[in-house]
Amino acid sequence: QLAESGGGSVQPGGSLRLSCATSKFTLDNYAIAWFRQAPGKEREAVSCMHDSDGTTNYADSVKGRFTISRDNAKNLVYLQMNSLKPEDTAVYYCAADFECYNDYAEFTSWGQGTQVTVSS
Repeated sequence: QLAESGGGSVQPGGSLRLSCATSKFTLDNYAIAWFRQAPGKEREAVSCMHDSDGTTNYADSVKGRFTISRDNAKNLVYLQMNSLKPEDTAVYYCAADFECYNDYAEFTSWGQGTQVTVSS
């Protein structure tokens, strides 16, 4: 139901902006989260934006470098990623539901993911 875009390959210190879109529902009515999964690792939460007041959460590993935002006119949610590090390499997924759940299994709507590779 969701579709991510904007992934790619960048050098350490570079930036990417991921987008999350859907034609099925209005993203502003839902909490939207970004998760990532690196090879051989569990899926981890990166960031989440609540629907009610727009408050945001970030994993400690990305605080100060990543920013989640909405463009309600375009029905998009972004993840701006700056100062990228090799350890940010993963498939990034967006997810939607009624709350910013800590457990990714609670989210019912998912995209297929977009690959982000940070390497020199």
